[in-house]
Amino acid sequence: MTAWLDALLAVTLAPTCLVCGEPLERPMRGPVCERCWQTITPLTPPLCDRCGDPLATWRPRETEYCPRCRRVPRAFDRARAIGAYEGTLREIIHALKYQARRSVARSLGALMRARGADLLAGATAAVPVPLHRSRLRARGFNQAADLARGLGLPVVAALRRQRATGDQITLPAAQRHRNVRGAFCATRKARQLRGAIVILVDDVSTTGATLDACARALKEAGVSEVRALTAARVRTLPR
Repeated sequence: MTAWLDALLAVTLAPTCLVCGEPLERPMRGPVCERCWQTITPLTPPLCDRCGDPLATWRPRETEYCPRCRRVPRAFDRARAIGAYEGTLREIIHALKYQARRSVARSLGALMRARGADLLAGATAAVPVPLHRSRLRARGFNQAADLARGLGLPVVAALRRQRATGDQITLPAAQRHRNVRGAFCATRKARQLRGAIVILVDDVSTTGATLDACARALKEAGVSEVRALTAARVRTLPR
């Protein structure tokens, strides 16, 4: 039935891939072609053991941390992403967030589940980074919640954004931690996660400031370990 519908849609509507613009052979699988999904490559080791940012070189017999994680204490325990926030992955995330192409969240979530399998092991629940109510009202959905549903864990709305902060990616690195300081608090649902390992979910991580603020709120509510999993991370040059 699916193959028949794919053929019918391909002939009657001639949909194209939202990334490369080529005709979709299997439109029932979503608006991105299989070739484009296959171009999304993982970040290449060595990676920072804490935030997942690429490192310049290995240093044998040492725990590997990037310069930022060595300078700044982190509230989250580990963070990983599908890949770098560039190319096809960036285009797909933009389609999800700004064009409301929510069907891509299922495939993104599946990639996060596959490439973040080590983080997911032993976790109790997925907690999406929340939007402020004004942003949620304007957008109509929370992309982090859509991604969290693809991880195979119970999704718990354990956080609330109590202050609008704007888009972190537009700010200089030095301002991002100040921008989100005190912006998140735990909800009553966080009580069920006391002593648990949780997966904090968002679409993009830049410096990790938002993840850090959320992880701090969760740990203050009694969560024992916070592992962050995002669809992409902005790759910074090793320093």
